[in-house]
Amino acid sequence: MTKRVTITALFLYAALLGACTKSFEDINKNPYDFHEDELKPDLKLLGEPLVQTMLNIMVSNDPATAQVQQNLVGDVYSGYMMTPTPFESNRNNTTYDLLDNWNNHIWTVAYGNVMPNCRFVQEKSKGRYSDFYAWAQLLRVVAMHRVSDVYGPVIYTKYGIINPDGSIDYDSQQEAYNAFFRDLSEAIDTLTLYASRPQRNFTAFDLAYGGDYAQWVKFANSLRLRLAIRISKVDPAKARTEGEAALQHPLGLLSGPADNFNINISPVAHPLFVICYKWNDIRMGAPMESIMTGYHDPRLPYYFLYSDSRDSSYNGIRNGINITSRDTYNGFSKLSLRQLEQGKIQLMTAAETWFLKAEAALYGWEGAGDAGSNYNEGIRASFAQYQLEDKYAAYASNNTYTARPYTDPKNADNNVPAGSPYLSNITIRWDPGATPAQKLERIITQKWIAMFPEGEEAWAEFRRTGYPKLFPVVLNYSNGKISTEQFIRRINFCQLEYATNPQGVARALQALGGPDNGGTRLWWDRE
Repeated sequence: MTKRVTITALFLYAALLGACTKSFEDINKNPYDFHEDELKPDLKLLGEPLVQTMLNIMVSNDPATAQVQQNLVGDVYSGYMMTPTPFESNRNNTTYDLLDNWNNHIWTVAYGNVMPNCRFVQEKSKGRYSDFYAWAQLLRVVAMHRVSDVYGPVIYTKYGIINPDGSIDYDSQQEAYNAFFRDLSEAIDTLTLYASRPQRNFTAFDLAYGGDYAQWVKFANSLRLRLAIRISKVDPAKARTEGEAALQHPLGLLSGPADNFNINISPVAHPLFVICYKWNDIRMGAPMESIMTGYHDPRLPYYFLYSDSRDSSYNGIRNGINITSRDTYNGFSKLSLRQLEQGKIQLMTAAETWFLKAEAALYGWEGAGDAGSNYNEGIRASFAQYQLEDKYAAYASNNTYTARPYTDPKNADNNVPAGSPYLSNITIRWDPGATPAQKLERIITQKWIAMFPEGEEAWAEFRRTGYPKLFPVVLNYSNGKISTEQFIRRINFCQLEYATNPQGVARALQALGGPDNGGTRLWWDRE
């Protein structure tokens, strides 16, 4: 285990303070607090906490935290990436031996740097600056739906409400999602009113859209559609209601690359740059090699570099394999600098929104349009993001390319040969006569490619749909808690919560409906 992912005693103490639910008001006192007469016309004391919120959706200024908050979780489990480093003698999250001191960070970042900041802004802006109140509502959903999609139940509507026994209650994931939709609806209504006004109170603090209220509404509508599609299996009526509200909103959705929801972290280096190039701890995932080389995808050089081999090839590492030394796979494909040098963390793209519309059209939602047209617009938007418009037509019309068999040049035990059930045979060109399952696989496979490198969302979509087809781990050290064939479904609750909020966690386990391990499916994750 490298010291980059080892929590020192000092950091553990700090994390404990950030997550502890005893003495809640004192521990989570926001450092930006002020008296009412200190609120200056520049609104800095409202804006700065939300700057910090945006910078911690995925931690931007601490690669060590980002590594265990996202990279060694969603980025790996999505099939996008894999580490060549055998952390903890290769018994770690990648081989399903889940490490609590990695998995705590997703929780402690959210409850140390997101929830208190948003709560503070809502308290101070309510009745005075409704645009900031709505912005805090929206950003809270942006961050916390990701946390819920990792753990399941979360502390959301009950945040800050301490029970007589000192515990704080979790929301079930269904309750949390219903609250997400309420917050989104309210935020969208408020920001829509501001979109028609000349003032831009956000400008000095907005790391995504430069203070443009209309752009925030488009993003909020798109996020609402994402969450509606997420629950479409488990609650189709609610999904349709929320999805149609997003689809029919007059300000619309993200539609082109200029609309993409990116957090500007410049001049800080992208955490993936540090993890990949300075620490050599992440490389291309094997499914990326298989699918993108099989499709002859022109976006490949924008995602990854050739491996160190001398044959101009891309090489990805299969997840959960036997790695004894970093040197074995260190020469496999690194992430492309073109992706990492933009000074932005990508969290949602217009391409994703078009694919969400394509799936909504499969379900007959009002305002969704035609599934095939939306699917093609999703590919077009992704190609436009990388200035590859001239390559779009040939790619989208191809009906022969499929994923390639995977060959590990270092260890044949990791190969995925032709005919394997884990190797997709779905082609690119839209087929209106395909079965519903084939249409969904085609949509999700292209959405998975287009969302790179946002692994948290890609992992969630894989769990929800089973697409794209990924390769199961070779080594499974979960002691039967996680099925190799079913893949990992979630992460254990934060151990600091067991120490400081045991009654709350006990009730959360009842809401989870299964044991607290990586094999228990979330509420929306249904076969």
